Amino acid sequence: MAFLKRISSRAKADENTGFGSNASIYGARFVNKDGNANVRKVGIGITERISWYHAMIDVPRWKFMFIIFAFYLIVNFIFACIYFLLGVQHLQGINAKTAVDQFGQAFFFSAQTFTTVGYGHISPTGFMTSFVASVEALFGLLSFAIATGLFYGRFSKPKALIRFSDNAVIAPYKEGKALMLRMTPYKNTNLMEAEAKATIGLSLEEDGKKVNKFFSLDLELDKINMLTLSWTLVHPITENSPLYTFTEADYKNQKGEILIFVKVFDDMFSTTVVKRTSYTLREVIYGARFLPMFEADRDSDETILYVDKLNAIEKIQL
Repeated sequence: MAFLKRISSRAKADENTGFGSNASIYGARFVNKDGNANVRKVGIGITERISWYHAMIDVPRWKFMFIIFAFYLIVNFIFACIYFLLGVQHLQGINAKTAVDQFGQAFFFSAQTFTTVGYGHISPTGFMTSFVASVEALFGLLSFAIATGLFYGRFSKPKALIRFSDNAVIAPYKEGKALMLRMTPYKNTNLMEAEAKATIGLSLEEDGKKVNKFFSLDLELDKINMLTLSWTLVHPITENSPLYTFTEADYKNQKGEILIFVKVFDDMFSTTVVKRTSYTLREVIYGARFLPMFEADRDSDETILYVDKLNAIEKIQL
């Protein structure tokens, strides 16, 4: 309770965060490191809970390619089984003797029909086999149209191509100290009109129960015209800061989370994109500072940005 009083006397809680105030029914953290809310929805069907389009747009590249390839194999396997059960004698051109070879040729006929390639080596005869082949051809056209749309959606989706440092630090700042974290663009995009906002959520005890309290963290600089190099967000820890009374032990023992929201304009897509992340108090390194991650190239007029030095820090005494 004394800890809460120390904070409340210097900082004003901000209730407009979108997160609940009852800490006892909330999970481990509010926002995951990748910026997604740490929420799992239950009580409704999977078809209502999950947007398959958004899921396919957001999955990693290797998973997306694996799903496409697996879907292609499974569909052709199912249709090959149908052709095989209907009788390979209805597939004119199959001259295999063993059942395995016959199934293999039925599978490749299915692949040719699904992709509408149609080499002409094998052709269906009879009503049922021809009907199944026509259905598969239609299904193949629709499937490739959907896959093409997903490919385009993945390539055309605007993203804030920004990376955040793995840890925030408490570093010397002017006559006192400050909370600092760093970000940088990592691809060949031009990001302009960048804005940042920082909020800290603390799990505190109030009137005998755990509550979530949120406080805005004032930044030394919350807007920049262009984000081309690294940008270190600095929250000066003054008497008005909720972190003013925090000791090194508080960062290790107190439950809390720093939420970071960044909005930038990407002139490649001519649209505004956003990026989010969070740091638990245990992910804050007390007594450290970031090392420089860019320098002038002596052999040219360019500036070299070392993206791999985003997390480069050194320990110091406060």
